[in-house]
Amino acid sequence: MKHTKQDIIRMVEENDVEFIRLQFTDMFGTLKNVAITKSQLEKALDNRCVFDGSSIEGFVRIEESDMYFHPDLDTFAIFPWRPQQGRVARIICDVFRADGTPFEGDPRLVLRKQVERAARMGYTFEVGPECEFFLFHLDDEGQPTTISHEKAGYLDLGPVDFGENARRDMVLSLEDMGFEIEASHHEMAPAQHEIDFKYYEGIATADNIMTFKLAVKTIAKRHGLFASFMPKPKYGVNGSGMHINMSLARDGKNIFGDIDGELGLSREAYYFIGGLMEHMQGMALLTNPLVNSYKRLVHGYEAPTHIAWSVANRSPLIRIPASRGEQTRVELRSPDPAANPYLALAVCLAAGLDGMERKIMPPDQIQENINEMSPQERTARGIKSLPSNLGDAITAFEQDEYIKGVLGQHIAEKYAEAKRQEWSSYCEQVSQWEIDEYLYKI
Repeated sequence: MKHTKQDIIRMVEENDVEFIRLQFTDMFGTLKNVAITKSQLEKALDNRCVFDGSSIEGFVRIEESDMYFHPDLDTFAIFPWRPQQGRVARIICDVFRADGTPFEGDPRLVLRKQVERAARMGYTFEVGPECEFFLFHLDDEGQPTTISHEKAGYLDLGPVDFGENARRDMVLSLEDMGFEIEASHHEMAPAQHEIDFKYYEGIATADNIMTFKLAVKTIAKRHGLFASFMPKPKYGVNGSGMHINMSLARDGKNIFGDIDGELGLSREAYYFIGGLMEHMQGMALLTNPLVNSYKRLVHGYEAPTHIAWSVANRSPLIRIPASRGEQTRVELRSPDPAANPYLALAVCLAAGLDGMERKIMPPDQIQENINEMSPQERTARGIKSLPSNLGDAITAFEQDEYIKGVLGQHIAEKYAEAKRQEWSSYCEQVSQWEIDEYLYKI
């Protein structure tokens, strides 16, 4: 739905909205905001609200710190969990420099450029995410723990599923904000949950992922719980993924399906898969951005570790779900919910479009369980691995000039620098595992 300034002003008055949060996302996927009262709304709608960009990690130096909010009027939404009198709404904003140019460090701009590139080719990028998270207890000081007393598993229900009531409230709140929730259920690990919402165009989906995480964390806290999107918060159980289901449409028609094509897939679908596989190692730093992300991408916990694709097999990186025709989609299974959704979707789309432009055919699909193959067999079949740690992901990213170009020089350099520092800091730590393993032996 397209909104005008007058629509926003009217909705604020009619719904007794007192505070409006001007939201944006930083380079690392952290949601930020400045709250204004409705008396400042017209100023904000005229793109005249300023914030200090030098205080945001990865943004700008102090001598060029004034940044301007440009609200995206179509993202106006009222928070259903706030009071009914003096309500709180939000508008997601693009970030601009003082000279009126878009700020190249704004992740939303990076995705917008790729969406516009696809549009010039005649395509609409449609995305459906599958977001997993854990619900843990808080300690006596209200701080998060990794403790849960439940022992529920995949698709279990109450009373075994202790989080059922919280998850229901999350779904209702999201629906109040305009989400179309397709499914919600308990996941494989104890205290792990998934809520799936309907696919949308790329930028709207990234916006929705950020809103989803905020809503889930807010409602969890109301139930005395902490919602964690950490990829692998507990050893010995499945980690949390954020599978990304993608398709391209032309004139409203999904172009990935072809009833006459091999496996019901179009030539464009094959090229898109080929592009993803070509750039997957370089993309991993964006789809799996933390030291902890690579604790999830290990054998035995349903997460992919190798770069391959399949129609039926769930062990490869890329799966083509059974639905065909208008429901045909490419499911990328490596991303996790720590990813900045704007950057992750931007590199996914860019890689797929590169495959289409260069006509990159993927290798044959892998129908066997890759995890049961020997290293020699995988090598013989040309199956490459995903990076095994953040350090390897940084190296692969720095070697992929195409993916760095998608981000632009500003984000590519600052993002890689921050990740190198994160990896170095981690490598210098002495963990409890090392103490337990070595202290008494040496």
